[in-house]
Amino acid sequence: MEDHDTGAGAPEVGVSRASPPSGGPSPSAGRPRQAGPQSGNGQAGDAQPQRGKARKRRKRRRGRKVFARGELATAAHLVAASAVNIVAAGPPAVSIAPSPMAAPPAPQPRPEQPIQRPPMQELPVFAALDLGTNNCRLLVAVPQRHGQFRVIDAFSRIVRLGEGLTANGHLSQAAMDRAVEALKICGDKLRNRKIKKARLIATEACRTADNGVEFLQRVEREAGLKLEIIDRQTEARLAVSGCGSLVERDTQGVVLFDIGGGSSEIALIDLTGQRSPRLANHIVSWTSLPVGVVSLAERFGGRTVTREIFAAMVEDVAVRLRSFDGRDRLSHVLASPKFHLLGTSGTVTTLAGVHLDLERYDRRRVDGLWMDRDSVDRMVEKLVGWDFQQRCANPCIGADRADLVLAGCAILEAIRAVWPSERLRVADRGLREGILSELMADDGVWRNSGRGRQ
Repeated sequence: MEDHDTGAGAPEVGVSRASPPSGGPSPSAGRPRQAGPQSGNGQAGDAQPQRGKARKRRKRRRGRKVFARGELATAAHLVAASAVNIVAAGPPAVSIAPSPMAAPPAPQPRPEQPIQRPPMQELPVFAALDLGTNNCRLLVAVPQRHGQFRVIDAFSRIVRLGEGLTANGHLSQAAMDRAVEALKICGDKLRNRKIKKARLIATEACRTADNGVEFLQRVEREAGLKLEIIDRQTEARLAVSGCGSLVERDTQGVVLFDIGGGSSEIALIDLTGQRSPRLANHIVSWTSLPVGVVSLAERFGGRTVTREIFAAMVEDVAVRLRSFDGRDRLSHVLASPKFHLLGTSGTVTTLAGVHLDLERYDRRRVDGLWMDRDSVDRMVEKLVGWDFQQRCANPCIGADRADLVLAGCAILEAIRAVWPSERLRVADRGLREGILSELMADDGVWRNSGRGRQ
């Protein structure tokens, strides 16, 4: 669904073609209107034979055909009427006004409008909004063939809603102001479209802040959006739902992780049995660590990170993972080449961008990228070796992420230590895509047609 210029040229075409021929008024202007062309008995033409011939010769010298004034007026009237209909009825499929330069020998009835093809059935529009600890993201999409959708609008802004939350336990005024301004933009986008179904969620920052509920009440008042705070299990399930198409048919096991700003969700997915259309149905164990890139960087520092500080961050996450009782639920497939890690977060997409040496971040090249163990090792080592300014200078990191990326790498390293894998697949997708997939599946848009129509 795209917004097109609705018939921008149509009125101008109609007006220009309805204009009388150039070259001055007709010599007979102001005379009584004749009944029509010359009659068979010669009465219309015999009254002034020489004058009529002279007028005909003048017109031929100018390269024109001779018109009866009544015919010319009729043709111009038809053109003007056609132009009015174009404006009133909206843009037709094809609309060409009749030309006064080729009038018929006798007045004709108004031509029929060209047959217009009926408009394609309008696809239902779905929306998903994710207000996280670090980012505010919106996706608006329409369904396509089974299991897929096409994004027609999107918004993403780093708002750092959870800034200072670890130390203070509540959302700061500045952080809330930034988030509200971003959410106002999202609200405008949603109100400008006919949304069939939407889900608007808030995650860790609003879950843990003592003023999280009050903040969402402010969002409803000022941005006109009613957000729901989801629990950690729902967050893990949505992350899995958003990445279903990146898990290939012959895969036996996956550890999917979503490194967020205030928490990190990890889901163990066992695919050794009969596979369900919904990847989330295969989750055999999950956990949500109350640590993310923002909270970890605030505790250990993000600008100046020595190798000792980095090792301490890794160990902090490792301790939390050791208390995860379900971490061994995929032990039977860990050694298989059909097991892999799947990361959906800014951390892994950043690593992928640096790995590809991109001059600017390109989602099309990053989403779905495979990285082997050695490539991940090299990228982490490279980032740990860079100082803050070098991280800022990299186009795939930038100033917004330069103080957070190493905290994300520390979480990644702790995960890789528990579930070692030769392959990591990178997903530039997550909760929003999971929400859209579940909304569309629940609505049945993929049941009856490959194009996703009901």
